Amino acid sequence: MTSLDPRLLEILACPVDRGPLSPVSGDRLYNPRLHLIYRIDDGIPVLLRDEAQEATSDEQKSLAAEIGDSSN
Repeated sequence: MTSLDPRLLEILACPVDRGPLSPVSGDRLYNPRLHLIYRIDDGIPVLLRDEAQEATSDEQKSLAAEIGDSSN
């Protein structure tokens, strides 16, 4: 999991849908609604849509299990 300050995690939002992001392993933030993964470089979230990675079906299942999302 990421080492971002919990207070920062509370206010970070996806730049696309403005919804919350979930920290996942590998220093990444995940938007389960849009299946987008944002990387964290040197402790700084890179919240640019052009830099986001779309999660594959397998990644979606794995990330949903990691964050405890039962909607997937």
